[in-house]
Amino acid sequence: MAQPQPGRSPLAMIVLTLLEEAPMHAYRMQQLIRMREKDAVVNVSSRNSIHQVLTRLERDGLIVPAPDDAPRARVVYRSTEEGREVLLSWLADTLAHPRNEFPSFPAALSCLPLIAPARLVELLDERLGELDSALAALDPERVRREYGLERVYVIEDEYRRAVLAAEREWIAALVHDLETGQLHWRLPDRFPATPAEN
Repeated sequence: MAQPQPGRSPLAMIVLTLLEEAPMHAYRMQQLIRMREKDAVVNVSSRNSIHQVLTRLERDGLIVPAPDDAPRARVVYRSTEEGREVLLSWLADTLAHPRNEFPSFPAALSCLPLIAPARLVELLDERLGELDSALAALDPERVRREYGLERVYVIEDEYRRAVLAAEREWIAALVHDLETGQLHWRLPDRFPATPAEN
């Protein structure tokens, strides 16, 4: 019977990558993720999120407690050889093969017939403002110059900026189509034309 594959997640990949640098404990991992702004690509808002991933990685034999004679308040982990192989396999598969990650925005777009077109313009204008703020704050070239980094260390920010810019362009075009009447629909009778904000 085939052995079940270890469960992949973005946070698990980041944790295993950090352990390639050096053995460390969960609090240090969380510090580094935030300091390096990797919390923009993985969710570490919950205190337990890293601990849950560490428990799963240890159960799957991808990490082990690092041997240390001195008693420690926190468990220090290191990657195993299998952990390194699995990480490289995950990275190769993730980089080579697109997957539907089920983000919430496309799900909301699939429910548009319940929103009046005029109200949708208001909501999308608000989103455009937030996208503009995010684009202004995300400047990989500035970060590279400021910290003297090689491009590879800000490549995920380049990707995030490109995705945000593409989304902004698409939404602006959608707003234009709504405002000019090229895109319109009739609300179901049981829905008000101007739904109240929650």
